[in-house]
Amino acid sequence: MGHGIAQLLAMAGFEVTLVDVSDEALRRAMDKIAWSLGKLAEKRRVKEEEVNVIKSRIRATVNLEEAVKEADFVVEAVPEDLELKKRVFSAIDKAAPKHAILATNTSSLSITELSKVTRRPDKVVGVHFFNPPVLMELVEVVKGDYTSDETVNVTLELTRKLGKKPILVKKDVRGFIVNRVLLSMFNDVCWAIHRGEAAMEAVDATIKYKAGLLMGAFELADYLGLDVAYSVSKVIEEAYGGRAKTCPLLEKLIKEGKLGQKTGAGFYDWSVGRPRIPFHLAGKFDVQRVYSVAVNEAAWLIHEGVAEPNDIDTAMKLGAAWPSGPCELGDRIGLDVVISKLKELYAKHGAEMYKPCPLLEEYVSKGWLGRKSGRGFYSYG
Repeated sequence: MGHGIAQLLAMAGFEVTLVDVSDEALRRAMDKIAWSLGKLAEKRRVKEEEVNVIKSRIRATVNLEEAVKEADFVVEAVPEDLELKKRVFSAIDKAAPKHAILATNTSSLSITELSKVTRRPDKVVGVHFFNPPVLMELVEVVKGDYTSDETVNVTLELTRKLGKKPILVKKDVRGFIVNRVLLSMFNDVCWAIHRGEAAMEAVDATIKYKAGLLMGAFELADYLGLDVAYSVSKVIEEAYGGRAKTCPLLEKLIKEGKLGQKTGAGFYDWSVGRPRIPFHLAGKFDVQRVYSVAVNEAAWLIHEGVAEPNDIDTAMKLGAAWPSGPCELGDRIGLDVVISKLKELYAKHGAEMYKPCPLLEEYVSKGWLGRKSGRGFYSYG
């Protein structure tokens, strides 16, 4: 992620200093940037004559203090370890100019907690890029408890200059928007196969061919890395308890060294290439269940004041390639149908993840059922 963000900034005309823990790591990063720029030139996304100019804007060093001493904006992209990030932020804060904004590319950790180790909590912000940063359009800009409006506005403007679509996450919640919705759906289907309710291939076939998503839930988890999925899942579980209880299947696979595509095995065997999800199994799992869990999590995000329906839908379409956002889906299905499905699941399993969000219950009690009633998450003329 770090080298991709550095490349993105350099392509937008900024002078960039790339920092890592060794010269070897920096060499690999610069090689990857050169390869990426070469591919973009082949596809005529950048001009051949611009490639060397872009590369010349990136300086590499192992000296963190030297790197940030004249910086206006710093993006940290170290591994998802809160204590590690705190140490890095503390060092950056001591060395960077007082006006510099300090941003973290975390996918789930607390912006507020990171800001507390600095002398400038008002200038600490989340900028969650999606992988690969050069190609993915979405950036979640996350406001911590102390982040100033000026810092948020500068960050939103910067991400727009990079050609990205920033979505403001108004509250510092774990998992932000995209990971909150994805993890709610993944947790449900993971528990479903753990309980023996469904076959993994049937779940993924239904998600790909019925729901129209690019990847099945287990295929996507393998692709991203089960260690990454587990780390994010535990952070969200710590914040929301039973509403986000991590399925034991994840931990079992990780203990076996099966981390997904990168190790050749996870939920699927990747040693022979990308798994083939059989089309004939589409519909062997309840697609309304998939939709209802996602809609419920979107409702919680609105209920908690994290984001508006349109921002949630945009984030899921750009960050997870969903054909429709969960709020659009809920309105199309009918919020009464969604609540009915959630109550059925809760009666069967007693798991908190299936409790309908109070916002959904409020809407249904008002007769706001979605498109069919003219009002749901959205109003329909």
